[in-house]
Amino acid sequence: MALLTCKDLSLGYEGHPIVENLNFDISSGDYVCIVGENGSGKSTLMKTILGLQPPLEGKVIAGDGFKQTEIGYLPQQTVVQKDFPASVKEIVLSGCGNGMGLRPFYNKEEKKRAAGNIEKMGMSEYADKCYRELSGGQQQRVLLARALCATKKMLLLDEPVTGLDPIVTAEIYDIVYSLNRNDGITIVMISHDIEAALRYATKIIHIGKTVFCGTKEKYLSSVEARLFLKGGETNG
Repeated sequence: MALLTCKDLSLGYEGHPIVENLNFDISSGDYVCIVGENGSGKSTLMKTILGLQPPLEGKVIAGDGFKQTEIGYLPQQTVVQKDFPASVKEIVLSGCGNGMGLRPFYNKEEKKRAAGNIEKMGMSEYADKCYRELSGGQQQRVLLARALCATKKMLLLDEPVTGLDPIVTAEIYDIVYSLNRNDGITIVMISHDIEAALRYATKIIHIGKTVFCGTKEKYLSSVEARLFLKGGETNG
């Protein structure tokens, strides 16, 4: 059974749709890349999946015992986030917040989970270091560790390599791929890097003048792919 099913979704603002008729499933172990031109509705779709924004029409259905609150989320970084005056440990621990309820303090299990995810991202030696003193790639590793504290099943990543140099970009892609292949975490990623999307993804969601939702293999033979890969599509 699918972790999430998006059925007849129309997305937009103030009653004005920017994308319509989205139908797709996200199953355990999928690596889904969302591609398309700027302004086509990719980030709006991600916010809808997260439950942060209601669809204009249709619905997002969680299945297989999964809840939307169990999704780990890595948003696009802002200037404010990059300059956040907290330690690596504090930021990663904050990813456990959804499970705390009314408790004012983190418990032993949450602290252990945070430390484990810091180690998984290769950032243990920086645990007490101020986040804003880290490089861009190190900051992304910290935010990935934070997102992992919120989930054992699904990560949503919004342009996770924006502004990173090619070497660090490759490292982040390798980490995400390992989380998918080795840890069984379902990945849903917005990406402008179509080459990376086609290298790693098992499914593609293309949003533009028309919509495609399906396997990578079917996408490569689709009209949407031919236009997009040739740069012939404009914002829909």
